[in-house]
Amino acid sequence: MNSHDMATLKPHDALQAALKDDLDAVGVLIRERMASEHAPRIPEVTAHLVEAGGKRVRPMMTLAAARICGYGGPYHVHLAATVEFIHTATLLHDDVVDESQQRRGKPAANLLWDNKSSVLVGDYLFARSFQLMTETGRLDVLRVLSDAAATIAEGEVLQLSAAQDLATTEDIYLKIVRGKTAALFSAATEVGGMIADADPDVVAALHEYGDALGISFQIADDILDYGGAGDQIGKNIGDDFRERKLTLPLIKAVAAASDAELAFWSRVIEKGDQRDGDLDHALELLAAHSALDLARRDALGWSAKAKTALDRIPDHPMREMLRGLADYVVARLN
Repeated sequence: MNSHDMATLKPHDALQAALKDDLDAVGVLIRERMASEHAPRIPEVTAHLVEAGGKRVRPMMTLAAARICGYGGPYHVHLAATVEFIHTATLLHDDVVDESQQRRGKPAANLLWDNKSSVLVGDYLFARSFQLMTETGRLDVLRVLSDAAATIAEGEVLQLSAAQDLATTEDIYLKIVRGKTAALFSAATEVGGMIADADPDVVAALHEYGDALGISFQIADDILDYGGAGDQIGKNIGDDFRERKLTLPLIKAVAAASDAELAFWSRVIEKGDQRDGDLDHALELLAAHSALDLARRDALGWSAKAKTALDRIPDHPMREMLRGLADYVVARLN
């Protein structure tokens, strides 16, 4: 592929092309490690997700960080596969918790099999991810990824109690997002620098980039739930509303709400009494308080923070692709 073709690709596609050999190696390792001699359902369920055309953004971030920092291999491949396993495990568990109908545009695994399979296969993938991590022989890397796994679980549990509580603040929302989304983004980039024995400031900058990118990505996702094309986000418009999730746009609308509006939000979100026309009314209230625009401004701010962090890492073509990725996650909002 020539440089002109690379320049016209979307940032994640450009990264995918630049990291093709590494990603192929990650794919081989994933297929190897999700095999199970005794429980054929494990590769069935995981293949449904792993082969469903996910963009593999998180493992690419690990590979890119390692390459930018001059790493020659082989353990960046193990770490990228670890990150993808952790991500896939959380997706399986999320779909059970959220009773989701769709994942990556296909029926969620818990619909094709059952909740028991999704939970247990998710557990298996978590265990596999820890086996892969230990093979690097790096206790510091193990600490970062195991901390991330704990933070992800903590964020999901916090979301359970906060999601349907109108008292949830933007600070609590940020804690949830840092847990369920940004923790894996930041760990993915950080361990790529660590395995390459990069300077501590470079490793810290990679962590900051992943953290800000993850927050920006999640806010954008939450905004698109109230106005993106279903095929663009792999779920249906208003899923978060129906699941009574208090995401950033809603938190902003609730903060500005009149008493009558608060009574509406309390009925549909806290009590779960949703009727025909409620989603349309919710969209009207979001518009009245510019909640989606304000949330969009926050997403752009975090994207800018991610790009600023990249100024502290070595100059490299892949660094510019990571910069493009920070623009791309919010470009979906235009």
